[in-house]
Amino acid sequence: MKKAFLVIALLLVSTIGFSQNVISLFNKTNSFFIYMAEAKYDTAHLFFDEAEQAKITPDNLKKLWDNITTNLGKPEILDAISSKVQGDFYAVTVEGKFEKAEQNFVLMFNKKEKIVGLFMPPKAATYTKPAYADTALYTEKSVYLQTPGHQLAAIITTPKNKTNFPVVVLVHGSGPGDMDETVGPNKPFRDIATGLASKGIASVRYVKRTLVYAGEFNKVFTAKEEVTDDALAAIAMAKTIMGADQKSIYVLGHSLGGMLAPRLATLAPSIKGIILAAAPARKLADIIIDQNKYIVELAKDTTKATQVKLGEAIKEIEAAKLVKLAPNMKPDSVILGLPAAYWVDLNAYDQVATAKKLKQRILVFQGGNDFQVAMADFNIWNAALGKSANAKLKLYPELNHLLSPQTEKAYTQQYQVPVNVSEQLISDIALWISGK
Repeated sequence: MKKAFLVIALLLVSTIGFSQNVISLFNKTNSFFIYMAEAKYDTAHLFFDEAEQAKITPDNLKKLWDNITTNLGKPEILDAISSKVQGDFYAVTVEGKFEKAEQNFVLMFNKKEKIVGLFMPPKAATYTKPAYADTALYTEKSVYLQTPGHQLAAIITTPKNKTNFPVVVLVHGSGPGDMDETVGPNKPFRDIATGLASKGIASVRYVKRTLVYAGEFNKVFTAKEEVTDDALAAIAMAKTIMGADQKSIYVLGHSLGGMLAPRLATLAPSIKGIILAAAPARKLADIIIDQNKYIVELAKDTTKATQVKLGEAIKEIEAAKLVKLAPNMKPDSVILGLPAAYWVDLNAYDQVATAKKLKQRILVFQGGNDFQVAMADFNIWNAALGKSANAKLKLYPELNHLLSPQTEKAYTQQYQVPVNVSEQLISDIALWISGK
């Protein structure tokens, strides 16, 4: 399973190229649980891969379900709610609500759409509002961000009893994302929006198109469709907010959003500045290679077999560095789950060179405990912009990729612990916007 080393890439690079029939997987998942709830264990057993059928009997399924319903009561809701790629497999999460408690499930499917695993993850921790978000100081309004053929739910957060206030447009990292950029129990964009509003700064945040219109991303697309079009619409919306200073609109891009922020500043020259949060300065393929090497290093696995797999993974990732289509390569050829046209567009874009030409204000910050975007990227930004009068750069040694303080650099399990975006970072952004 050489693609196991590519799992970390899913956190940074969009998985919307996932061509598996999601509707089919959802239907099979829901049908499986219907048969379980109806005690039709022989039928439910047929949903498993042949190898798994030899290990799990219908009687095993009966005992499992009897145990679940004894502890949790009768099922009330069992619905597939999300899916994602995990190496060579597809994980479908099922929301489960029973008489006595809630319990989610994860079904792992192979490429033949057969079940190869059933898991009951522990109940996830829940989001906690940061202490610095004072609800008495701001209001939130639900709206829709409109672009041709698309409507995305959005929230405008504004400070109370203020006029002529700045507005920050929040632009996501890669992959499908809600308006809060939720990862586990963490909601970085909600923290930033409410934290800034408590300090007199408004914001616009919105659901990413790839979450709502996932079906559109099974064909040729680029960062324009994934990010740029909606971000420009959000900038236009920011200028219509009552009480906003139309000459003080900023874009805060996180991860891929930060990488594309210089492009947005070029396309929307009226904005006052951009904020690059954990923004890649290198090509994404180089960053994904670093991530895979980090996984192996963290595991302390020095076996020859692992090194061979790592080498194979790196070779596969290298294919994403193309700057033009190779002979006989179609724009929709899939590389790391994304169309070749996507990689050509992104690789032809030099975010650092673009940023150097900007006249708008620029703030760049990076976390020292970020294992997804490395210090190497911050150093490149610093070398390019460190002496520019319109730029400010700052390293926060304790922050991770979600912009929350951590005691160490770790792996994805860190994201399952609720930790809010750094209060110091929120304060520094607000001071920078105010010109202090």
